[in-house]
Amino acid sequence: MNIEVLEQPDNDLIDFLDKKIKEMNWQNWEVNERLPLAVQIKDDEGVVIAGAAARTFGDWLLLDTLWVSETLRGQDVGSKILAKIEDAGKARGCKKCFLETLHFQAKPFYERKGYQVEWVQENYPKTGCQYFMVKQL
Repeated sequence: MNIEVLEQPDNDLIDFLDKKIKEMNWQNWEVNERLPLAVQIKDDEGVVIAGAAARTFGDWLLLDTLWVSETLRGQDVGSKILAKIEDAGKARGCKKCFLETLHFQAKPFYERKGYQVEWVQENYPKTGCQYFMVKQL
């Protein structure tokens, strides 16, 4: 057996390892599907200027990203996107939403929308914090 540390591993290796973990998870997990979900806003030229990406599985909506372009911030666009993706999750039977946000991102925004901090990873990645937040839908 040869154990190697790879400073710059090939994407093929990372994809292989991800695939193997997913295979094991699906054999042992109580749900058998994880479905992608997204919301987008495009400008008149068809360029995405805001949106969110999530996954639904079991009772959960997992919000991976919510982004609003600089020109739209402060205009309630993020609130509208969040409401749309939460509604879409509820339509799929989700009862809770989980997300992560960093100390310089959107914690106060999510708190105003009913999310509560479940766990804080302090000193992440060095002096900041990462917040893990949940909301009952």
